[in-house]
Amino acid sequence: MTSMKRVHVRIHGQVQGVWFRGWTVDEASQRGLHGWVRNVHNGTVEAVFAGDDAKVDEMIQRCHEGPPAARVSKVDVEATEEPVDSGFYQAPSV
Repeated sequence: MTSMKRVHVRIHGQVQGVWFRGWTVDEASQRGLHGWVRNVHNGTVEAVFAGDDAKVDEMIQRCHEGPPAARVSKVDVEATEEPVDSGFYQAPSV
């Protein structure tokens, strides 16, 4: 049985207008993760990743790099109990 993990992630830096959300949907979907990603009015991108422990950790590591045009300065990660739907999608900006 695989271990399941659910985290809320905030990505700081030059992360909006660089295809970070689309890249995150692709990367998370490839790993079979569930959750969402969205832009936040303060210039960050936030996401919830849920799934296999190792795959979530791998996705968090990828967020430190992001797509080629991104310049990530910091990634905050905290455990969450937020419910997520099946699949991974881009949520509306807040």
